[in-house]
Amino acid sequence: MLGVPDRATDVADVAFIGAGITVGALIGALVWKVAGVPLTLSTAGGALISGLICGWIRSVHPKFGRIPTSTVWFMNSVGLNIFIAIVGISAGPGFVNGLKTQGIGLFLWGAAATTVPLIFGMFIAKYIFKFHDALVLGVISGARTTTASLGMFCDRGNSQVPALGYTVTYAVGNTFLTIWGMVLIMLLS
Repeated sequence: MLGVPDRATDVADVAFIGAGITVGALIGALVWKVAGVPLTLSTAGGALISGLICGWIRSVHPKFGRIPTSTVWFMNSVGLNIFIAIVGISAGPGFVNGLKTQGIGLFLWGAAATTVPLIFGMFIAKYIFKFHDALVLGVISGARTTTASLGMFCDRGNSQVPALGYTVTYAVGNTFLTIWGMVLIMLLS
């Protein structure tokens, strides 16, 4: 009546995980054209939605889809750090070329544009909305859509409280990032 006890094992259900990622990526690869504008979830978005659905299925039927805690930690910590390193390595040549052609001013304006709103956001969350420090760190991580910083805050404080502030701001930040990216491209073309 209470449910199914979780098995005490360190074996991951790789078939379920792989099927979820594959199906999500395939669905995300589909492109619909609406009034000549291509709309897609992207493979990453499809895998994300598939992960949410698979996580819900596991919560309802916990007999399959198990991922050990150590594996989740590895994917969160090492996987995210490798992803960030790859993005940095691939963006490096473009960054150096931008510095050569546009000068250091572009870099400084970019640093200010990404730092100043976060500082204001921290002060607003802390002193106007009176959020707890852990929530403030989660809110700021979500606003920058930076999952790696959320992982660092949760690991450092040994608490999942920052994740409470992360969820909504991450969703809003990602939505605005996607929508306004398209709007800017349409305005500039």
